[in-house]
Amino acid sequence: MKTRSIIIVVILTVITFESTAQIAGKWSIERAQAWQKENSWINGANFIPSSAINQLEMWQASTFDPITIDRELGWASGIGFNTMRVYLHSLAYKQDPAGFKNRINQYLSIANQHKIKTIFVFFDDCWNKIGFIGKQPAPKPGVHNSGWVQDPGDPNYKELENFPALETYVKDILGHFAKDKRILLWDLYNEPGNSGKLETSLPLLSRVFEWARSVNRDQPLSVGLWRWDFEKLNVFQILNSDVITYHDYESADWHKRAFQVLKTHGRPLICTEYMARTNNSTFANTMPMLKKENIGAINWGLVAGKTNTIYAWDKPIKDGAQPELWFHDLFWPDGRAYRQEEIDLIKKLNNK
Repeated sequence: MKTRSIIIVVILTVITFESTAQIAGKWSIERAQAWQKENSWINGANFIPSSAINQLEMWQASTFDPITIDRELGWASGIGFNTMRVYLHSLAYKQDPAGFKNRINQYLSIANQHKIKTIFVFFDDCWNKIGFIGKQPAPKPGVHNSGWVQDPGDPNYKELENFPALETYVKDILGHFAKDKRILLWDLYNEPGNSGKLETSLPLLSRVFEWARSVNRDQPLSVGLWRWDFEKLNVFQILNSDVITYHDYESADWHKRAFQVLKTHGRPLICTEYMARTNNSTFANTMPMLKKENIGAINWGLVAGKTNTIYAWDKPIKDGAQPELWFHDLFWPDGRAYRQEEIDLIKKLNNK
């Protein structure tokens, strides 16, 4: 599988060089490289406050928690992190468009005070199929991301009658924040094709790029590669992304082979998900390598909390006991480091 994955990436490289000029509105390589030079080495975490089980609990007015956000982003800034990847949700917008935008602005103000820029994610094919407005469920003990919800959900993602409302959502958010320097990049769709959807996600994936390109914005667009055998989706994602983003939870040697090929495109690279300790994807073996290559490094998880991402994807612990080794995350909810040697390494890489 891993050998095949590298072959597929090579195929993508050839296709991209032949086809890049055909993508209307895509940033030139020169513009993307200039954008990279304007930013220091990008590093940080996928962020949701420890008080939220999912995107809706983070963003709905009744549970939006600026105090926790401020405290936890302070811990991130303290170790030199300069970027957070943060998921939005269309149901939070549907419930309260103006309030949702105000809360995004409030979040960005808090992050900016900590000198942290943001990568916002729109759609997502991962975890529970159906989200709902209102009070969110309690975490299931020991279960990784037990309350995380897809966006726009299943079957909503493939029903064309939903697309006009989703178009309004995407264009409104992008238009409102199109010139906002606090936003680093728009990640339009997390892991398209996940949860068994495969190529049925392609219609929404193609539409969200169309909607986003219609907005005159200062930030680049991207959708990350995550399954190297999803050839048709990968071709579309890499052909349409201004900056190449990708996920890699493999050990460092296999991770290196993936980015060595992706670098041949000549565009900035950001690894927007990595670090799963029990998979041998660690800070120690991956983060220094990414810095050396000037590849952005965004690990999964900052503070252990209601998402339960200290537990592995497929290894629940029914009684909720501490796993022998945390899968993701850096801090306990009180700010203590899970592993001080990891904190020391990150601070050293960031000259803190």
